[in-house]
Amino acid sequence: MGTLLVKNIELLATLDDERREIKDGAIYVRDNVIEAVGTSADLGSMQADETLDLSGHVVMPGMVNIHHHMYQNLTRVMVQDDELLVWLKTLYPIWAELDDDAIRISASVAMAELIHSGCTTSSDHLYILPNNCTLDSTIDAARVIGLRFHAARGAMSRGESQGGLPPDRCVEKEDAILKDAERLIHRYHDNSRHAMNRIVLAPCSPFSVTPNLMRDAAALARRHAGVHLHSHLAEELFEETYCRDIYGMRSVEFAESVGWLGPDVWFAHSIFMTSDEIKRFAQTSTGVAHCPSANMRCGQGIAKIREMLDAGVKVGLGVDGSASNDTSNLFMEARLAMMLQRVAPHHYLSEQPGGRGGFGGTPKALSAREALEMATRGGAAILGRDDIGYLAPGMSADFIAVRLNQLGLSGTQRDPLAALLMCGPFRVDYSFIDGKEIIRKGEFRAFDVEAAMADHAGVMKRIYASA
Repeated sequence: MGTLLVKNIELLATLDDERREIKDGAIYVRDNVIEAVGTSADLGSMQADETLDLSGHVVMPGMVNIHHHMYQNLTRVMVQDDELLVWLKTLYPIWAELDDDAIRISASVAMAELIHSGCTTSSDHLYILPNNCTLDSTIDAARVIGLRFHAARGAMSRGESQGGLPPDRCVEKEDAILKDAERLIHRYHDNSRHAMNRIVLAPCSPFSVTPNLMRDAAALARRHAGVHLHSHLAEELFEETYCRDIYGMRSVEFAESVGWLGPDVWFAHSIFMTSDEIKRFAQTSTGVAHCPSANMRCGQGIAKIREMLDAGVKVGLGVDGSASNDTSNLFMEARLAMMLQRVAPHHYLSEQPGGRGGFGGTPKALSAREALEMATRGGAAILGRDDIGYLAPGMSADFIAVRLNQLGLSGTQRDPLAALLMCGPFRVDYSFIDGKEIIRKGEFRAFDVEAAMADHAGVMKRIYASA
């Protein structure tokens, strides 16, 4: 791949351990790894095979999306005004018509959206695999477009006839789920630094799988280095009721009872957690994927992100499914995460000096830089990555650039980094993943967006005709 010198950067936000923000910054890349970070004066004389002048741009680490259901962009803007339970029951029958081609094409569209919004690493939680669908199709889509990818082999095994929520035709046999998970690990999982693909085991939720599958999935994952565990938890009040009625305990207690707390585990949403449960997550290094858009869309509630961060919980961001969001834009999620915490009732803050008490919010609840850290370093830590999330020598060459000379950023010279959130969301003008230039001047270098959208429309027509 050779060497690349990126110089004359208006502001280089490294998000490194010192949180350096370098004016007139520069990055030197060898192959797919960053070799040096500094000012243009320091690095400008270094010889490189290619030089890129990013005058008038903000450069920052590529963002990390840790919760998504990419296939759901086939069912956007449906069930607009109902709670999650109705939403799921309405969409399950449509998702039951998915096939492997639909999985591949929907993933391609979702990945293109993510990359355009600053994402360079993503997970995808594929928990419904009817009609011989495979996780392989999403992995192939990531390889084609160039996204760093953590493919989560989701599953539902507890259908309506067994007391679960999903229809029986949407669930799988547990022995088949585990067999396929092991196949995927052996075929695709790469635990080396700078790996482009890793496998995650991800039974869907407490109301769609059995405790045995949770235990067996955890045991399987822990036999293979770097295979992490992911699921939904404490997302909705009916889940708490379900866990109490079926298991005789709260959802977090249930997770712990099946071995699902620890540094290799992260959960999506985690809205309905007590302060003691938050402390338990911190003690066990269990991670949380905060999905503000989806939580707001379905009227679920506001996760206690400020309290989690203060307690030491690892928190990252997820766009969630494109039928509960209904987009894949990480700048938007970071912005909403910041704004939503500012209006949240922070009961535990009310008694601190300067606290308002009662149910009032506070503009100090979450800053733009904290939100950006969740979108970068936070997600990387949850995925178990020590090679992405910030820009420093030895890190993967995953970085993005946004042009400042545009209408929405006019007047932001005082703090262009915060402006990416406070004035956004924006699309990136450049995206480098694993040292490869994926987007240049706002356009994909080697991915045909128009063809992907045409294929997407064709799949939708076919799926809806069958549903």
